[in-house]
Amino acid sequence: MLLDGRLIQIVQEGFDYPVRMRESPASPEHPAHGFELICEIEPPTRPDLTHARHQIGVLTPVTDAFLIPDNHLGRATVSSIAVAHEVQAMGGRSIACVNSRDRNLLGFRRDLLTAAAYGVEEFLFVQGDKPTVGNRTSDLTVRTMIDEVRAAGEDPAFSDMPAFRVGAAAGLRPLPAWKRAADFLFVQVSYSVDALLRWRDAHPVDLPVYAGVMVLASAGMARRLAATIPDIDIPDDLVQAVERDRAAGVDAACDQVLKLRDSGAFAGAHLVPVSRYRQIATRLENLL
Repeated sequence: MLLDGRLIQIVQEGFDYPVRMRESPASPEHPAHGFELICEIEPPTRPDLTHARHQIGVLTPVTDAFLIPDNHLGRATVSSIAVAHEVQAMGGRSIACVNSRDRNLLGFRRDLLTAAAYGVEEFLFVQGDKPTVGNRTSDLTVRTMIDEVRAAGEDPAFSDMPAFRVGAAAGLRPLPAWKRAADFLFVQVSYSVDALLRWRDAHPVDLPVYAGVMVLASAGMARRLAATIPDIDIPDDLVQAVERDRAAGVDAACDQVLKLRDSGAFAGAHLVPVSRYRQIATRLENLL
């Protein structure tokens, strides 16, 4: 399976379809495209990778890398590191999300060893949503996880391994100084390009910054987002458009990605297609 824009055939668990692989960037730090699209996939909540593989296969033609959530929405999922390894086995680049909520220090060090064994080199560290079962651990924070990864570079166990690259999440508010120690930043989802640009102008950093974009699938989803994400502002006309036509959320997200690209302010976009990944791939294939 090659990445040089050649037509290949993916056959995975009953799926058989031709895919034109998007060329990989020259390096994560200096993408050849100038603007990277990082698509988030829905991780499996059952011991079955079929649906994850299908998302990867469908989105690959328009995607530079895949973000794999970690027990997102506070529910158990297949390990983000295991799914990130699956992305790489299918010829793609992966970023494994790892939360501080579910780990003590020993468990985190185990995850780093597992990632190194699988060849997973990029992470996005987050605090994690409120769990639906059990409690948060208090052993780690995103800041201490970043420090631990930097210290791993001096550990003989990792001496023959490429250095890990770690990212942190940023809200549309003042950026804590310690987050500048990350290798890249993911800015929270916003439905306003202007709000994202204002934040970028107010917080200049010499790091790749990826703007968050999420497909609005329904009016109900709009209400849930407004209740759970601080400072998010979903335009009423977008909610009304989605109520009239479910495709409106896909169109709006794709248009937002293009505006962010054309602004030149971001290294790329972090796109969350939710269940609309097929429509996203179709819409963006001839636009990016």
